[in-house]
Amino acid sequence: MEVLIPALLFIAIQFILLFLHPLQPAMSRPHNNFTDLESLLAFKASVADPHGLLATNWTANASFCSWNGVRCSHRRQRVVALKLANFSLGGSISPHIANLSFLSHLILSNNALTGPIPGAIGRLPRLALLSLANNSLSGPIPLSIFNMSSLVIVSLAMNNLSGSLPSNTDPPFMLPRLQIISLSDNHLTGSITPNFARCSQLQDLSLSFNKFGGSIPPELGNVTGLNILYLGANQLTGTIPASIGKLSKLNELGLDNNYLQGAIPEELGNLLDVQYLALDRNSLTGSIPMALLNASKISILHLAGNSLTGSIPATLGVSWPQLEFLNIHTNQLTGRLDFINSLSNCRNLQYLLLSENKISDFLPDSLGNLSTSLNYLDLRSNYIKGRIPSTIGNLSDLIRLNLGQNELVGEIPSEFSKLKGLQGMFLYHNKLSGYIPPELGLMTGLNALALEENAFSGTIPHSLGNISGLQRLSLAANGLFSNIPDSLWSLSGLLLLNLSGNTLDGSLPQHMGNLKFFDMLDVSKNRFSGNISSVLGNLQMITYLDLSNNSFDGQIPSSLDRLVINIEYMNISYNRISGTIPKSFTNLGKLYSLDLSFNKLQGPIPEGGVFSNSSIVSLEGNPALCGALKLGFSPCPPPSSVAKSNSKSKLHLLKYILPPIVLVVLLLSCFCTRLIFHRWGKKQKLPSEDTSVNTIRVISYRELVRATDNFSEANLVGRGSFSTVYKAHLDDGLITAVKVLNSENQSALRSFDAEYYALSKIRHRNLVRIITMCSNLDFKALVLQFMPNGSLEQWLHSHNFYLNLLQRMNIMVDVSLAFEYLHHYHPHVVVHRDLKPSNVLLDENMTAHVSDFGISKLFLGDSHSILSATAPGTLGYMAPEYGSTGKVSRKGDVYSFVILLLENFTRKKPTDAMFHGELSLRQWVTRAYPSTVLEIVDPDLLKESVDIQREPSSPIIVGQCLSSLIELGLSCSRDSPQERIQMRDVVPKLQKIKNDFLSKSHRS
Repeated sequence: MEVLIPALLFIAIQFILLFLHPLQPAMSRPHNNFTDLESLLAFKASVADPHGLLATNWTANASFCSWNGVRCSHRRQRVVALKLANFSLGGSISPHIANLSFLSHLILSNNALTGPIPGAIGRLPRLALLSLANNSLSGPIPLSIFNMSSLVIVSLAMNNLSGSLPSNTDPPFMLPRLQIISLSDNHLTGSITPNFARCSQLQDLSLSFNKFGGSIPPELGNVTGLNILYLGANQLTGTIPASIGKLSKLNELGLDNNYLQGAIPEELGNLLDVQYLALDRNSLTGSIPMALLNASKISILHLAGNSLTGSIPATLGVSWPQLEFLNIHTNQLTGRLDFINSLSNCRNLQYLLLSENKISDFLPDSLGNLSTSLNYLDLRSNYIKGRIPSTIGNLSDLIRLNLGQNELVGEIPSEFSKLKGLQGMFLYHNKLSGYIPPELGLMTGLNALALEENAFSGTIPHSLGNISGLQRLSLAANGLFSNIPDSLWSLSGLLLLNLSGNTLDGSLPQHMGNLKFFDMLDVSKNRFSGNISSVLGNLQMITYLDLSNNSFDGQIPSSLDRLVINIEYMNISYNRISGTIPKSFTNLGKLYSLDLSFNKLQGPIPEGGVFSNSSIVSLEGNPALCGALKLGFSPCPPPSSVAKSNSKSKLHLLKYILPPIVLVVLLLSCFCTRLIFHRWGKKQKLPSEDTSVNTIRVISYRELVRATDNFSEANLVGRGSFSTVYKAHLDDGLITAVKVLNSENQSALRSFDAEYYALSKIRHRNLVRIITMCSNLDFKALVLQFMPNGSLEQWLHSHNFYLNLLQRMNIMVDVSLAFEYLHHYHPHVVVHRDLKPSNVLLDENMTAHVSDFGISKLFLGDSHSILSATAPGTLGYMAPEYGSTGKVSRKGDVYSFVILLLENFTRKKPTDAMFHGELSLRQWVTRAYPSTVLEIVDPDLLKESVDIQREPSSPIIVGQCLSSLIELGLSCSRDSPQERIQMRDVVPKLQKIKNDFLSKSHRS
């Protein structure tokens, strides 16, 4: 007992000292506020801090005024600002934050916060700036926020907020100092409250991309200080209030993508400062008001997708000299094209989109006087007459020209050859005539040429074969004759060739098989003859094949069964095809139409597959076919007795002839075998070639069972839809990864042998190496190089991993080098189609290796191939053209690479909850670039520049490097594949950014 009392006393004293210790600095500063400290600690407790930015800094060892993101007032120790944007914080916002009574700036944007916005925030009497944008906050906006007299800026955009805005019957709406409020990209409903009219100092009101209904409150016209008004992409009805015309300071007005009706108010012409005006995709009627020409600063005008009538004002180019983008397509506009003359006054015009109207006039020569900056000229689907003016050749920057579906006559001007940058030329469905000018072969930038449904005559110019990047060529329904020039078959990137409806003759050449990635071939309604070439079987990417209405003869080549991968439509009708239908056609499982009618086919119709569906197959006009009662054919007759007796006599004859033949063959075989072994033995004495690349290591299933401890969970590395990966210790001590295929997944099993064959011949430092395989009836596995540092996925998105800026750049350089090899330096083009962080693996030296580019996702071709395939990649990483056309290509891989790059340096997944609706990772980065790009990059990278003991210029160097990387990413990921650069051009740009960073860092 005597010993116990002093011990308890000592413990008590230590407890008191430990309890008082954190308070001692505060007690020495009389202005300290313990409520602020408690509020900050409560906030810290409620959020998830994956990178430990608060855990390592928000401690009792320092005053909270020195904590990350915390700023105190100069006169007293009170928190006036909490700025934690881009800290990757999760969790929720604690309502205790409302106890920071001196708080004026609360900035928590660009994080991953969830849950509701605490209503207690409305109790902060000094709060001027509230920014919670780019999170995943949900629930309604607290009504208390709309009664904060101190608020100046409110940004709640890009969350999952729901509910409605307060109406006149709700609690008071008093925001007298409010200047900016952005609630865009949420799920808000109800009507737009007229209470915003009470905000006399309001300058920016953004409510777009929600679900607001009802009409636009005319009271908004009283907020005369508005610079920006965005109400687009909602469900607004009614008319555009004339009172909007009172907003004389308005710079940007977006009312697009709603259900607005009625006429465009004349009063909008009073918006003398408006530069951006978007009224497209509504149901507006009436004409374009002449008064709108008074808004002389308009540079971007969207009126497309309405029901506007009347003519386009003839003087609009004079009235809008700063015009850059004029989009009036899909209306009912009539009249003439005399406004083209005035547009020559707009020297910055880049887009002129007038398609799908009812304009009837001749194309003026003044088209050639338009701005040389013009990129897109689209006048399709009107009633435009006359000849195409040669002056269009002056538009040197033109990328896309579409004059299709009009009433144009005459010839194509040879001056078009000056349009070196033109990528798409569409003159289809007109009345153009004469020869197709051979000068078109000088337009080497073309990837699409559509001249179908005209009256062209003569031959197909041989010079078209000079357009090496041509992907789509349609010359259908003209008067072309003679044969197809051989030069066309050298266009290895050709996806679509439509020559139907001409009088072309000759045969299809053997070297047509070089175009292994055709998607569509239509040579129907011509005069082609000869056999159907067996090389058609090489076109394994083709989905549409039409050879009908020609004079082809011979038999259907059995090689066509190799089209099983993709073929959906096959028409060989109205020819002179004889012989039987190949039984293998039953395997063409993707066909929705097979037409073999009106030929000379005979014999039994194959059973099963497509032949069991009368709505898919057409076989009429072949009277010698039999079987397939469901298709209306007679049963096949049984074998005749004559045939039986003939077969018996043949067997009797074989008894006497076969034995001596077999004896001779055996003697010759023995002699040849001895000769081969003799020569082979001599060759063994010569130095052998290096065959290490093709060496196949034999490994048994039993060894794999031992190496993985019977495929135990302890050795499990990863699991996917196609396979499961285990770590394995082979008998010779080698550590590998064993990818065991899912035996129930037929698509994985079908491609196993092809994948191993292809990948065993691909070798590159930055690709995962396949060591061997193990395969039997019930088990298939690939044995791969083991990567001890896992995947880029875990390094980017797990709490216990961290990559610095240089490491991330090295990884992207490694990946780019891998794809440069796959796209440009391997004998065949290899398109990955599923690049994402989990498919980038890191070895012991943190060198990146690309994996998983084989299982039903590997296609080989020549160096310019662009592919058509059926299986998509991973959502968020797929290029946009896959969803619209189903086409994949090297440029699709470039897009996926850029998404990976943006994810690498922002640490945001493209599938993050904050990206919904029309907002994507790329769009989010685009919005921030260049002015606020450092607000969206991974904050750890910026923190790193502060932690490095260097001169103050170090953060600037890091910022410049990150800006350059983001700029590269945005420039390489445009929606149009043709506007993306190739991977062999990405590599040097990426390496230059890295080298610049290293040299500047060393100098600093």
